[in-house]
Amino acid sequence: MSGDAPPALVTAARVGGRLGCISLLAALGVFTFDDAKVHIHMERGDSRMRGSTGPILAPVGDRDGVSLHWRRWLEAPGSGAVHIYDALLDAVRCQDARHAIATLDSAAHVGLITLAEIRDLFGVLPRRYRALAPLLDGRAESGPETLVRLMVRSLGHSVELQVTLEGVGRVDLLVDGWLVIECDSRQFHSSWDQQRTDYRRDRALAALGYSVLRLMAEDILYRPDLVVAALRGLLDSHRSGH
Repeated sequence: MSGDAPPALVTAARVGGRLGCISLLAALGVFTFDDAKVHIHMERGDSRMRGSTGPILAPVGDRDGVSLHWRRWLEAPGSGAVHIYDALLDAVRCQDARHAIATLDSAAHVGLITLAEIRDLFGVLPRRYRALAPLLDGRAESGPETLVRLMVRSLGHSVELQVTLEGVGRVDLLVDGWLVIECDSRQFHSSWDQQRTDYRRDRALAALGYSVLRLMAEDILYRPDLVVAALRGLLDSHRSGH
């Protein structure tokens, strides 16, 4: 294998499997809620995994920073990695429901698969996962956008994605027609020039009568209870007319 191959792909090859699940998807630019393990798909029926000193017995599960998957292939794998369909099937199983939806939205958004193809995959998954299918929306441009959309829906409010507002441009989320939510990451909003642009957008939105809530991606991902509390406070206050 080439010396410049991604480390996760090298790890999969060393243990005799193929890169899959959230590890493959993350390498392809798809949002995943990474658990820091390398997810490796093994041939079903294979009971051994290669180690640094030769073949060793491998348990069904996790070992030394890897997560092993033994499910039968849905599609023939490529060299070193599983088919995107198999990666997505495992990603749904490996993550909680909201992160699984965010991963599927992201895969559709980056063009790796269509929403119609994703819905076909639900026919392969156990029935308990099929309730997720109606929640998919490939318009979401980031995992945090999907997660906030699901939070808003869980609070009983309507939400639109990637809405274009005259004089402002596109906003991430528009809730109940009055609250603009922007999901900011350090990657795209850390510079002063970008923050100045953000402040001017917020001012323009206020002039149009919109309220704005800016949320940090790290809070959305790792402090969702605080984000839900902020959403509930704003939305309940507006509903009561305070």
